[in-house]
Amino acid sequence: MSGSPRRSRSNRRGGWRGAARRAVRAQRVGAGGAAFGGAASGLDGAVIGSAVLLTGFGIVMVYSAAAPLAFGNPVPPHFQRHLLAVGLGLACIAVALRIPLAVWRRLALPLWAAGVALLVATSAAGVEVNSARRWLAVPGLELRFQPGEVAKWATLLAVAAVLARPERRAGAGARPVVLAGALSAPPIALLVAQPDLGSTAVLIALVGLLLFVAGVRLRWLAAAGGVATAGLGLCMLVRPYALARWKGFLAPWENARTEGFQLVQSFVAFGRGGMLGVGVGDGRQKLFYLPEAHTDFILSVVAEELGLVGVLVVLAAFAGFAVAGVRIAQRARDPFALLVAFAMTAFVVVPAAVNAAVVMGLLPTTGLTLPFLSYGRTSLLMCALSVGVLLRIASREAQLPRSRVAATVPRGLWRG
Repeated sequence: MSGSPRRSRSNRRGGWRGAARRAVRAQRVGAGGAAFGGAASGLDGAVIGSAVLLTGFGIVMVYSAAAPLAFGNPVPPHFQRHLLAVGLGLACIAVALRIPLAVWRRLALPLWAAGVALLVATSAAGVEVNSARRWLAVPGLELRFQPGEVAKWATLLAVAAVLARPERRAGAGARPVVLAGALSAPPIALLVAQPDLGSTAVLIALVGLLLFVAGVRLRWLAAAGGVATAGLGLCMLVRPYALARWKGFLAPWENARTEGFQLVQSFVAFGRGGMLGVGVGDGRQKLFYLPEAHTDFILSVVAEELGLVGVLVVLAAFAGFAVAGVRIAQRARDPFALLVAFAMTAFVVVPAAVNAAVVMGLLPTTGLTLPFLSYGRTSLLMCALSVGVLLRIASREAQLPRSRVAATVPRGLWRG
């Protein structure tokens, strides 16, 4: 009897020590797994599932929409280029999974500067298509890309890096709005000059959302939003094509042969699709009735060929991606991880919401692609990079208990 307490205490000490050793080993395994792309248990299944589903839809629908553009070719060239972009996107995800978040923090401002430089090069020597200079050709290669997508992504990363600096939060007030405005103004001005008002409006919205998440007071956000709205309104007044798009948006049927042609043809696609669609490949609107069917209006092709059910599946996948991304941001252990996770999520979801609203007649035509589904290699690569960074943050934060995560992230970074 006298030896029992000693054995009991010894067993407890052994149990505590064993538990501590197991925790240390688990932490080392988790850290090692994150260094090589994250432990499988740390990768967010909802993000992966949503991205895979949307990419699969994109492969099928790009082939269906691009086939009429390539008579006589068994495999449309647009489809081949889209598949190549999907492969490169997988490589981007793999690379992003291996890059620590601290590296992105150090590269944020240099990447922002590179994005602005690419926009300047586009303004000077870009390729003009449909009266817009938005593409830059790679010398020696038959390859073009959109620097605007790169600049938007880099600007969000830079704004997140600046807002997350502890020394920048002293005093709050209008300071975060000024800092974000200083980083956003150059790419916004260059996007307006292309002209690309759709990307301009989306970039303004994305930066505004980041400021809101950072806890900037609503009165400063309202003031900045008023200035941005006034600027966009002025741009529309001096850009005849922007006014024409508003005319087609407000009265599409009265202008069905001119400004409202795209929107009316999109309505026809939704009407023909009904609940279950006419079948993959059997849509008619893509046969030169619906302009840019493989890019801006790919969701209309989905509506016609897969019906309302197909559209709802696509929208549900984006909604799932949004919920998963916000959950990852909430689990972030530091302000920069929180802001970057939200920025990567918004970079995918906000353009998707705008594109869906356009094809349904809820917003004027913007020229934005639907992430993962539309033919657009630069957009696909940048969205894939966003997924990789988001998964990296998820695998990093999964190693920390939820209670400790909640305690390490301040509420309202810029509340002062």
